[in-house]
Amino acid sequence: MPTETQDPEEKFIPAKEAVEEQWLDLPDGRMRYLKAGSGPALILVHGLMGYSFSWRFTIPALAPHATVYAIDNLGAGLSPAKPGIDCRLRPTAERLLQFVDALGIPQFDLLGTSHGGGVAIMTAAICAEQKTSRLRRLVLVAPINPWSPHGKMFAPFIGSPLGTLLFRNSIERWRSLDYVWLARLFGDVRKIPPDSLAGYRLPVIKNHALGHALHIVRNWTADLAELKAALPKVRDYKTLLLWGTRDRAVDFQSAEPLRQNFRDVRLVAFTGVGHLPYEEVPEDFNRTLVNFLTGDGSR
Repeated sequence: MPTETQDPEEKFIPAKEAVEEQWLDLPDGRMRYLKAGSGPALILVHGLMGYSFSWRFTIPALAPHATVYAIDNLGAGLSPAKPGIDCRLRPTAERLLQFVDALGIPQFDLLGTSHGGGVAIMTAAICAEQKTSRLRRLVLVAPINPWSPHGKMFAPFIGSPLGTLLFRNSIERWRSLDYVWLARLFGDVRKIPPDSLAGYRLPVIKNHALGHALHIVRNWTADLAELKAALPKVRDYKTLLLWGTRDRAVDFQSAEPLRQNFRDVRLVAFTGVGHLPYEEVPEDFNRTLVNFLTGDGSR
């Protein structure tokens, strides 16, 4: 059963009493998540090196319209994982459905960003394979996909023995590089929130999150191939695609070939914005998202 934390470990929780930090024991670890609001269930899935902190500007806007669950995937954020956990997309999606089953959520909408967008697509594919109606709609924010050249060479290199060595002796140790990689995710660096550097460094300190990320990128090429094979299974889900036109992590030009895989889809582009529109232009992002969620929820 989920448990509420009486003395939260970290201070980067949206400053609203209605947001609860909770924990759920799963076979492969202990999942931390934030819960807020009431109404239809909406699960938020963070990207690589992200966690529930990523949604600090989104949760308050969604809470009046949905019961929001912002998870830290096992091994990421502050969720500890068992050694040797399988970090591929499909097992990660299966753990998300374990979370859904454990909480007894009968139906839910699913929002995933970047690598979490890939997890969301795989979750939808599993639901389609099971012929269940529990997944209602998809929201994908610059999801990883087979048509984006960004990361196709860099991610496998980082996952290689040499790349891992270089990574651990630079990014993992040198706090001064935090701003460099974060700046690449924004279209306008002046819009980096002041709490971002400390917020994203916290899981590195408390949960060895960089090591978990390295395990993920080692499977990057195989995961993209499996993701492409899964896309025909999810074409019937009502879907919203959200993307920044200056995305340097997942190429905006890949949005169109991805969009063609869905029958009922809307693509919204944020001009001049980078990979994290929910942090760079949260008001525009939240408005678009709430409009989608409060509209016709049919498939």
